[in-house]
Formats: sequence, structure tokens, C-alpha cells
Amino acid sequence: MAVRVQAEPFDLGAESTAFAAGLRRAGAMVTFTGLVRDNGGALQAMEIEHYPGMTERAIAAMVDEAVTRWSLEDALVIHRYGRLGPQDQIMMVATAAPHRGDAFAAAEFLMDYLKSRAPFWKKELAADGSAWVAAKDEDEAALKRW
Repeated sequence: MAVRVQAEPFDLGAESTAFAAGLRRAGAMVTFTGLVRDNGGALQAMEIEHYPGMTERAIAAMVDEAVTRWSLEDALVIHRYGRLGPQDQIMMVATAAPHRGDAFAAAEFLMDYLKSRAPFWKKELAADGSAWVAAKDEDEAALKRW
């Protein structure tokens, strides 16, 4: 299991290949990559802040729960911080399990919890000003299924 919080971009293909290379008993591997979304076409950048150490521990606890609940062989979470532009990769989740249902469920669980519970603070920067990204009701509602 691995958690990385980094400013640098990551290579999705290389990360997926490296993750898959370590698998022995998995019959399924699921990957998801989140991108910086520009809903209205005015986003110049998103700034993401975190507290080193605290953020990694919080995400590691989420990963540990996913591994236990779905008997994962392995899991990987990469989340970026700093200044990101529209369509930049912001995060990656990879899960591996003997069966696809567990790999998909664990990946969705991690994505939902990263969206709502990982201690990151996001600010959208646009030509007409900046605003902190607020929690969304639908993100909170997604957690109820877990």
C-alpha cells in the first residue's frame, strides 16, 4: 500500500505499470485519475494546500480501511498539491483485488473519501477573483453508501 502527496506531476502509464508489476494474486486492477475541472471556462488555476504528515496519515487510514473491507492485494493513492492548471492530473487511485467487484468498490470508496475527508484546501483562481472550494452536498451524500 502506498500514499504519496506530491507537487510534481505523475505519469499515469508508468504508475499503472509499476503498480501492476507487483501484483501476484489479483484478478482485477482498477485505476482512476482525477483532473482539474474548469466548469465555466474561466478557471486559470487551482491552488491546493495541505499539512504535510497529517494529510498522508489521514489518507493512509482511508487506504487501510479499504484494504481491510475489500481484501485488497494492493492500493495506491497519489494526490498532488500546489498550483495546478485546468485538466492537470490532481490525483490517482489504484486498487487490486482477486475479483473486480472488490477492486471497483474499494476504488469508489477511496475516491469518495478523498473528495470529502482528505485534509486538502482548494482555491480556484479566475480572472474575476478567487474562491475557496466549498464542500458539496452530493459529495457528502456519496459517503452515506459506505
